[in-house]
Amino acid sequence: MENTAENQLHCDVLVVGGGPGGSTTAALLQRRGLKVLLLEKEHHPRFHIGESLLPANMPLLEELGVLEEVRGVGMLKLGADFPEAEGSYRTFSFARSLGKTPPYAFQVKREEFDEILFRNAQRNGVDAREGVKVDKVEIRPDRSCVAQATTGHGDKLTIRARYLVDASGRDTLLGSALKLKVKNPHHQSAAIFAHFKDVERRPGDDAGNVSIYRFDYGWCWFIPLADGLMSIGCVCFPEYLKRRKGRMTEFLLDTLKLMPRAAERMTAAEIVGEVRVTGNYSYSCRTMAGQGFVLVGDAYAFVDPVFSSGVYLAMHSGAHAAELIDEALKNPAREAALQKAFEKRMQRGVRVFSWFIYRFNSPVMRKLFAAPRNLFKLEQGVISMLAGDVFDSGPVLRRLHLFKTLYAAASLFDFRRWREDLRERRRQNASVFSGGNTPLDPS
Repeated sequence: MENTAENQLHCDVLVVGGGPGGSTTAALLQRRGLKVLLLEKEHHPRFHIGESLLPANMPLLEELGVLEEVRGVGMLKLGADFPEAEGSYRTFSFARSLGKTPPYAFQVKREEFDEILFRNAQRNGVDAREGVKVDKVEIRPDRSCVAQATTGHGDKLTIRARYLVDASGRDTLLGSALKLKVKNPHHQSAAIFAHFKDVERRPGDDAGNVSIYRFDYGWCWFIPLADGLMSIGCVCFPEYLKRRKGRMTEFLLDTLKLMPRAAERMTAAEIVGEVRVTGNYSYSCRTMAGQGFVLVGDAYAFVDPVFSSGVYLAMHSGAHAAELIDEALKNPAREAALQKAFEKRMQRGVRVFSWFIYRFNSPVMRKLFAAPRNLFKLEQGVISMLAGDVFDSGPVLRRLHLFKTLYAAASLFDFRRWREDLRERRRQNASVFSGGNTPLDPS
């Protein structure tokens, strides 16, 4: 990195945000011979939610050279399970997926996982700095970027870059600055979560499963971690959260009692650390890229995490953003076409996950997940989606389209119930967009 003055920095690419998307983009760009500056406002390790990886993450981790490091801190995850009507549960095993994704993934503490990726970017030669907050960015007519930043000591920096990557996560640096960010009108929710000890785990090969439970006002995750803790969180409709009285800890425990199968696993459980909350968080930006910039991961969109898609979408978009930027800097005339293809690809994957997410708590989807059939390999297609195979596999995408047809047919068969559920979801969302606030004070 060239220092032209004490507070002046020049680079080829400025990456804002040292999470999975930013660290992936930065490392792969540096390998391509570009000078990359990666700025993270906090210091690693720092807490972050989103601890369940997908099998589709594994090839990316191998390409980055960190797969064995992640294996060393992760809990082996061979599938996802959902409760069945008779009191047991059904595991969707990744080994049964149709595509080429590995048959496993890991559950990780994000403070460990994110630091592994950030330090790997540094090992690859990236000028990766912590405790530096980007305050303002400007995209110049010549596609270059000028950014103003502040270090943890209060020093001001001016950065000039040929290209900008916004990997700032839910801060949505460019989304906010350029007024690109739009709340999702179809799906609003908020999450309450904590780490617990002494939670009952699944037996045998299912010990690393992510377990998903539904209740009338949302859903809940159980994510087993390698150190014996269990990450447990409830994603709730805002209207339900408005009912809260008292401390958030009691509210979380009371919510878990609404799911008897989940509560059965917590008879000896104790909370470790604090209960955390996050507000209405489903959103997207109107575009993923423009002249001289690209958005990756949560900086572009955040969807309900029921299928653990966040880290994978961040890293996948980061890897493809690196290809885009390298080619755009070599051939500026191709930038618009490259960005269009990049955006089309990423939106396709987000749409696949979103379609299932928006219907996950519906009566029809509950029934289909509780008693899946593998006719025409439909169940294996859904497992492939759960593994993150949502971009390139024709056999998988065809099964998912067929599953949508089955869902539509089942909805028509029970039209009255489907219509009542749709009205209720619309009413819930309308209560958010009419100005209602969600009480998320953790005190």
